[in-house]
Amino acid sequence: MTIAAAALRQRLRRSGTRQARPIAVYVLTTALGAAAFLYPFWIPGRALPNSAHAGDAPLVAALVGALIVATISLEVRRGTMNGATIAILGVLSAFAGLGRLLDLPGNNAGMLFLVVLAGAAFGARFGLLLGMCTMATSAFITGGLGPWLPFQMLALGWMGACAGLLGNATAHFDARLELVTLAAYAWLWGFFYGAIMNLWFWPFQRGGSLSWHPGLGFTDTLHRYWSFYVATSLGWDAATALANALLVLILGIPLLRSLRRFAHRLNPVVELSDHDVS
Repeated sequence: MTIAAAALRQRLRRSGTRQARPIAVYVLTTALGAAAFLYPFWIPGRALPNSAHAGDAPLVAALVGALIVATISLEVRRGTMNGATIAILGVLSAFAGLGRLLDLPGNNAGMLFLVVLAGAAFGARFGLLLGMCTMATSAFITGGLGPWLPFQMLALGWMGACAGLLGNATAHFDARLELVTLAAYAWLWGFFYGAIMNLWFWPFQRGGSLSWHPGLGFTDTLHRYWSFYVATSLGWDAATALANALLVLILGIPLLRSLRRFAHRLNPVVELSDHDVS
């Protein structure tokens, strides 16, 4: 009985370690993204370059890419992702990336709504990876490569991850209620995505009553940013939000049902054999 209990404790310990590693990478990715967006607010103004993230964008892109590869590798080793899951990730990234070519109101609504639905179907971790891979794919398709790309990848990844958390909560809702909930989420993220993306360049702007400068307090910074956002982005993001919500309402039920069917079929059952504890 003692030997069996010790073996069970060892098995649980190894299982917990395997689960903790990919989660740690996801947390590190989120922390890296938040630091990349926010660090200009904490360094002296004279140290900021003339153009937004002119020097550090390649480093941020390299780190984000390395974390994506590390995350997928750990998920495969742990058994929570397999070749079919990676293939679905690639296919959805390509389809969502092509959606950027659609001439819809606002900013990239053709791909944002698919990231929301796929994240809700496959979960938060898949949604994070899908958002980042989708933006990278779309950048190569459209030629939108630039210092803004790693920040777009992070913002869209957060959208997909939060959609996964919401999808876990709404999975047992009535289909129409879930659809309305996801449409409201897509509508809100039409504004959030634009507000987050403005932060990649706003701290570097100088001059004018809508610009930020070192020494501003937290309240004054929020007030100036809100004024800047209303004056420059609110109307554009409102169009994005509306397009997102309408696409989810129109296409959501059949797409979500199909995506969840794939998610259930591809969800592997992880079992530790006796070899794992020997």
